[in-house]
Amino acid sequence: MKHIKKLPAFILSAVMIQSIIPVAVSAENKLSEDTLNFYNYWKQKYFVQDNYVTDETQYYVYYAEEKYNGGNNSVAVTVSEAHGYGMLITASMADYDDNAKDYFDGMYRYFKAHPSDIGKNLMSWQQCDNGTALIDGAEEGSMTGGACDSATDGDMDIAYALLMADSVWGSDGDIDYYSEALAVIDDIMKYDINHEYWTINLGDWVSECDKTENYYSATRCSDFIVQYLPIFAEVSGDDNWLKVYETTYGIINGIVGKYNTGILPDFVIRDKSGEYVPAPADFLESENDGNYYYNSCRVPWRISMDYLINGNKDSFSFAESIDNFMMSTTKGDPWEVLAGYTPDGKAIEDYNDLCFVAPLLISAKCGKNTQWHDDIREVLIDYGEDVYYGDTIKMLCLIVDDDGWIVPEKSEKSVKCDVNKDGKFDVADLVTMQKFLLYGENIPDWKAGDLTGDSVIDIFDLCAMRCEIIKNMK
Repeated sequence: MKHIKKLPAFILSAVMIQSIIPVAVSAENKLSEDTLNFYNYWKQKYFVQDNYVTDETQYYVYYAEEKYNGGNNSVAVTVSEAHGYGMLITASMADYDDNAKDYFDGMYRYFKAHPSDIGKNLMSWQQCDNGTALIDGAEEGSMTGGACDSATDGDMDIAYALLMADSVWGSDGDIDYYSEALAVIDDIMKYDINHEYWTINLGDWVSECDKTENYYSATRCSDFIVQYLPIFAEVSGDDNWLKVYETTYGIINGIVGKYNTGILPDFVIRDKSGEYVPAPADFLESENDGNYYYNSCRVPWRISMDYLINGNKDSFSFAESIDNFMMSTTKGDPWEVLAGYTPDGKAIEDYNDLCFVAPLLISAKCGKNTQWHDDIREVLIDYGEDVYYGDTIKMLCLIVDDDGWIVPEKSEKSVKCDVNKDGKFDVADLVTMQKFLLYGENIPDWKAGDLTGDSVIDIFDLCAMRCEIIKNMK
């Protein structure tokens, strides 16, 4: 808690001080012991400092299964998707890890050091280790960087994580998290959103595609992070986010209604009739681009969040549909969830994978079958060691399942010196400041009067305010 310090003759009572100073947001110790233990494991295994950078501390999430060991081939070590996840996790740990803010700020600095060439407030989608630096845009093991662009899910998670940081730590320190979030959100709208169809693009690179290209109108279902969209609309004041929200649910509802499985494919394209349909094989990544595979395995978490946070009925319908399908096809045994399905529900692999099971914890949380939910959670706790992707999705889903997810609120930004909060700075603010210092009367916005930036309101701030009054009268 910040404290107000004044001259000794004008000390206020503790009660009066508490009525003025804002209290930090708290998660109220919601996270379980299982979740916190797993966080310690996750942090030790995947959270890494960029030791090539010596003038400041930067952190990233290590996602690869190999490291650079010399030679003439660089090795990919992280992606913006992983970075967004890491920022979400460290912000969520604000009440549990004394180093959480330092970790988050280090991740912020890494994010700023690796911008996309297109959206300057967005993040380059991949970094590779060449033995001397982590470089952007390296292709096929190149030892030098090249052109780099963004991936939409990483951009959205980074923006939301910055809003989380503003909620738990405020934006009055070295990093203005709130302003940085708005800058990212604005670039997402500019480059990651299709302004003809109001759909979510695959990345900022699609903004440079011709309308005749299939990528122009395509979308990735794992980017349907619908819980964020109303918040982006609120903080940015841009109602176009609500158009994206509506369009995205139109796509979700159309596919759920057509197949009755809740299964969404990795990629969706817009056909000549305007309908959004599963992408063909090898559209962008693999022969399973039109199936529920290693992108869309995250969808039960991403979409179901909107019911848990915002109570969206379409989100609940989706969660109910995929839960019913999974419970039926596995006969109620989460260990039988397989690593991929066609939209109509046919299994395409014969093995289980954590990244397919963990997101179902969140869709199950929406429903009434507590046994199904509890069985999934037990699988997650007992799963054992996995790789970055499964472990990190598991980490995020455990936070959500424990009701530890932070929902940012729109910040009220101060007008400099406007301590009475009437929207302008004039002599009335000087009078409010004097009455506060002399008599302990209420000061609606003490931060606007902290002109020396030391989180203290005293005679030095009053003198500075008088100088501002005089300056404005000239």
